[in-house]
Order: sequence, then structure tokens, then C-alpha cells
Amino acid sequence: MAAIRLVSTLRPVISSLRSSQRLPHLGIRSLSTDEKDDAPTAEDIAGLQNMYKTDPSTALATFTSVSKLSSGLRSTAEIRRFTINADEPKALGGTDTAPNPVEILLSALGTCQEITYKAYAQAMGIQINSVSVEVSGHIDLRGFFAVSEDVRPGFQKIEGTVTIDSPADMETLQTLKGVVDAHCPVLDMLQAVPVTIELKK
Repeated sequence: MAAIRLVSTLRPVISSLRSSQRLPHLGIRSLSTDEKDDAPTAEDIAGLQNMYKTDPSTALATFTSVSKLSSGLRSTAEIRRFTINADEPKALGGTDTAPNPVEILLSALGTCQEITYKAYAQAMGIQINSVSVEVSGHIDLRGFFAVSEDVRPGFQKIEGTVTIDSPADMETLQTLKGVVDAHCPVLDMLQAVPVTIELKK
């Protein structure tokens, strides 16, 4: 198990290295690429693990989002060189020009699961041809609209399904799922809400 202990919070940074090549304040080196799949290899991950073990300070990272409400319920977030828009459906007072924040949260969970599956599959030598996630959040809007103080404003429950195309057997994929769920950063941050994620092949 120790051989696959990846600090997966750094995985979103890897894609930015393609253009910036190096982030000195994180101590991250440029990773090798492949024409068909530019995900980090098992050797890349082992190198990061060794670096973080040798010097834990290189594993410390800070991610920042700066957002501003423009008009109505529309908001724009700037994250590094990317822009993410948010709005609310018309039924909730918005103009439905973009996903709302809780939908963006669900997409963050789904994409983080996919990224973590890929990283750990690489580290564990498990071939996956594709991985996709469908996530649903159940909410009682009485909490947000202050109709009842007994209802929390956020999700009551989150459910998801991970679908993997892989030649690996189900037992191997269940082992992978256990490792992924133990190290997925967004899943870790949502532990205050009951989250159920199923695996299917």
C-alpha cells in the first residue's frame, strides 16, 4: 500500500505544467508525456512520492479562486487563467446562463474522482480505458430560503456512479476504488455530507 500513497491534491496542477514546465514554489518537476496519454506514469508518481517524503514542504500547495457578482445572480470566478461562470435556474431567481454553485460542486467531485482514478490506476499498474462519473445531490430548498431553521441549506445527500472501462477484474477495480475514495481531495472535503459512490464496469 505504501507504494501507491500519492498526494492527489497536486494532480490538478499537473496539467498546468504542460505550459509552465515548472512551479518552483511547489518544487514540482516537469512530467514525462506520451502522445496518446499524457497522464503521469507510475515512475512520475513514484518520483513525486519520493520528493514529498524527502521534503514534505514541497507537497504544500495553495489554490485560489477570485469571484465577483456581476448582475442579477450571475457570478464569475477567475481561477488561474480560467473563467468559470455561475448562475441560478430561472425557478430559483436566476437567468439560467450557467450552472449554479452546487452543480459546480458536483462537477468538482465527479472530475476529482476521475482524475484520482487515473492517477492511482497508473500508480498501481491497472489499465483503464475510460472512466466517467455521474453525481446527483439532493437538497431541500427550504434551508436556502430560510423557510425552516431545521433544514440545512446544503445537500442532504450526494450519490454517484463511477463507470470504468477496463480489462481488470471487478475485485481489482474495487481495490482501486477503496484507494481512490481514501485519497480523493474533493470527496474528503465533503465528508460532512453523506456521500455514496457506486462502481460499475
